[in-house]
Amino acid sequence: MGFMGAGKTTLGKALAIDMGIDFHDLDQYIERRYMMSISSIFAKQGEEEFRRIESRLLREVGELEDVIIACGGSTPLIGDNMDYMLSQGKTVYLRCSQDTLFRRLKAARAKRPLIAEMDDIRLADYIAAETARREPCYMKAEFICPGDRLESRGQISETVAYIEKLMNLK
Repeated sequence: MGFMGAGKTTLGKALAIDMGIDFHDLDQYIERRYMMSISSIFAKQGEEEFRRIESRLLREVGELEDVIIACGGSTPLIGDNMDYMLSQGKTVYLRCSQDTLFRRLKAARAKRPLIAEMDDIRLADYIAAETARREPCYMKAEFICPGDRLESRGQISETVAYIEKLMNLK
């Protein structure tokens, strides 16, 4: 778990490959099940309905064994999703600096419906406010992992090794 742009999918895929288990990105799982993009779901059904879908499908993938799941940045904040995730397996908060999040999200803004229309100043303000609001929930994760160093294969490999050591996986 972590803020959008933290690198949850990047790291989750690399960790799953290294461990030889399946990986599921919750947003991609939703897109496959509904055969439309997250942006389209937001536009056609609204955020509230998207959050209901997200919570339901979190529970669906959460019942699978030996998987790594990257959830959306808001997923832990909705209803009892955080309690559910804590009860189902090991949870990791991928924690990034606001500077890293800004740089990554600025580059990928168009693909993210919550920030697509924001200018740089609004984006920076949004990141500051939302990371402060979300941090108490994210900090309930069993493990905290720095997410600023996911810019190269070498950094990703180092972070995978860090998580495996942190969680006593290897």
